[in-house]
Amino acid sequence: MKVYEGQLDGSGMSFGLVISRFNDFITRRLVDGCLDALKRNGASEDAIEMAYVPGAFEIPLAAKKMAGTGRFDAVITLGAVIRGSTSHFDFVAGQAARGVSTASMETGVPIIFGVITTETIEQAIERAGTRLTNRGFEAGQSAIEMVQVLKQLG
Repeated sequence: MKVYEGQLDGSGMSFGLVISRFNDFITRRLVDGCLDALKRNGASEDAIEMAYVPGAFEIPLAAKKMAGTGRFDAVITLGAVIRGSTSHFDFVAGQAARGVSTASMETGVPIIFGVITTETIEQAIERAGTRLTNRGFEAGQSAIEMVQVLKQLG
């Protein structure tokens, strides 16, 4: 039996990050966690580029554009959509997820969905917390692993 599995070694890889400015008190923490994961696992700071967009709804287009340049082994999307008292949450969260998935499938580049969707601000703060609970950190690790798995698959 042959098993394909990525290791956490990002040396020699390049990464694009697409970050939502909306809820930046949360997304800044996600960015910090993601950068920590990438650097801790061998990625060079010079091999990381970041693009900021207004909100989570705009993430998919920027992620697809980044992935299409051919400069990045993976693109990581970071944002926070927190439910309010209207249905806006459902539209933004759903379209962001769908758009990122579509962009990844169309480009063949792993685009990691590091956009947290929560019911409350407290939940968002928890998911952007310390290294062990920071979803940005997890997104960085996922990007490295996906690049390696796809390389193994040919």
